[in-house]
Amino acid sequence: MSLLRRRRPAEPERPTVEQMHPAGEFVAAVLSHLRTSVEVGQNLLEIDAEVHRMIREAGATSCYLDYHPRFGAYPFGKVICTSVNDAVLHGRPYDRVLADGDLLSLDLAVELEGWVADACVSVVVGTAAEEDLQLIRDTETVMWAGIDQVRAGNHVGDIGHAVQGRAHDLGYTINHQFGGHGVGRTMHEDPFIPNHGTPGHGIELTPGMVITVEPFLSPTTNELAITERDGWTVETVDGSRGAHAEHTLYVTDGDPIVLTARADDPSPRSSIG
Repeated sequence: MSLLRRRRPAEPERPTVEQMHPAGEFVAAVLSHLRTSVEVGQNLLEIDAEVHRMIREAGATSCYLDYHPRFGAYPFGKVICTSVNDAVLHGRPYDRVLADGDLLSLDLAVELEGWVADACVSVVVGTAAEEDLQLIRDTETVMWAGIDQVRAGNHVGDIGHAVQGRAHDLGYTINHQFGGHGVGRTMHEDPFIPNHGTPGHGIELTPGMVITVEPFLSPTTNELAITERDGWTVETVDGSRGAHAEHTLYVTDGDPIVLTARADDPSPRSSIG
């Protein structure tokens, strides 16, 4: 018999930082705008329509409209995830008016000039309860603990270990079903970035990789389930509120470049890169 050399899988295309900047800056600008403009009485469908307009005017493309992974009931059909209160992620906009005190997570991924960026911010609409503000701060703190491990030579297990460890330090348990991911020409690429892990284990990070780190926290549970209402929105099983934070990161030999860094980012680490 003949011996055929098996071809290695093609290496994913690695963008330059300059190529990634337009998408990252656009996502950051949209989330900064929404963070200060969402208000009591606004409908989730109005938010989706506004973001749709901004995407169209920028010449960008939504990563969500036709997105239909195996866990989704049908194509997402909207351009932004709006997760309210006990909804933690993949919140599909629907005919709901925001009430005073609602906790809202806004998750956006777009393609611009051929490359994708993805980020999420959580806010309180109107009058904010201190426990909700603390939940948002803690979620961002946990995200930045993971981001601190994003550098060439480290492994995805180092990121997950840092995320889970910081969450535990703050009194939370963490969900293992969902996590961050690679980003490039499309929204979800390898590797998966878990929110738990063992140092030194998993895929090794190398310069030029683009990934996201994205924890989600709830004060009383780490169990999540997809709601029957739309077959998309992921909610806490006990009805407790959740918060979500995410950035897109460019891996270097040193600190990562935060491609979706916002001028209004409350974290002191927003100046990385």
